[in-house]
Amino acid sequence: MNQELLTYLRTYISSTHDNWVSLLPWAEYAHNSLYTTSTGMSPFKCALGYQPPLIPDSHPNTEVPSVQDYISNLKTFWRKAKATLLRTSAQQKKVTDRRRRIPPRLRRGQFVWLSTRNLPLKQPSGKLAPRYIGPFRVLAQITPVTYQLALPPTLRIHPTFHVSLLKPFHRSTLSKPQKKTPPPRVIDGLPAYTVNKILDSRWSRGSLQYLVDWEGYGPEERSWVSEKDILDPNLIQDFHRNFPDHPVRASGAARRGGGNVTIPASRQRRRQK
Repeated sequence: MNQELLTYLRTYISSTHDNWVSLLPWAEYAHNSLYTTSTGMSPFKCALGYQPPLIPDSHPNTEVPSVQDYISNLKTFWRKAKATLLRTSAQQKKVTDRRRRIPPRLRRGQFVWLSTRNLPLKQPSGKLAPRYIGPFRVLAQITPVTYQLALPPTLRIHPTFHVSLLKPFHRSTLSKPQKKTPPPRVIDGLPAYTVNKILDSRWSRGSLQYLVDWEGYGPEERSWVSEKDILDPNLIQDFHRNFPDHPVRASGAARRGGGNVTIPASRQRRRQK
């Protein structure tokens, strides 16, 4: 609608762009008089039950020339507005049909990629965020164009999606399959990852940090974690018992936990694969 209106105004507006307000009623009337494929009738007929006439085809002669000119101008504006809207609508349909792709036929149990277009992902940079995530297994076809997926509970979103947001997953024979990493648990609204063991400790900007080896992840994923993010104090005690010469806090309060590390939102992306 907006594109059609802009095309009409751009075509018939004056060079000084000061008469666009007078053109709006004719654009509105022309739009509401056009037949639409979605309803099978014009917006006027859909709302009012009939098509309001613009100007009677026959009208009594008048001795005032300005009245005749006014009626003639009205008919001219109406024809131009209708022709422009029809032409713009046809052009938009042609472009849309050229870009439209046939939706894939998905079956139950098939794996698909899920578009992140409408997902509330917390990423440091939206431009660098992945365009698709997954793959996820198709559980059921809800309607001819919507499917239900098996999503991890950490996503916390409705599992039904339009087929336009899905893309079939195909296994590549050119690269080795990546080792599947365990998904994080959610503790107090933040992802928590299980620690395999602590490898080292250091002081960084006045904060004690530990080099953590994550359970289910390779050596390349080891990272330095702040002491306050480690929930299980036994992990720290065992490390310093085995390595008494490494940096350690002189005194501190005991912490509760279960062998997990809570990662702040700014560092979530580093742990998720």
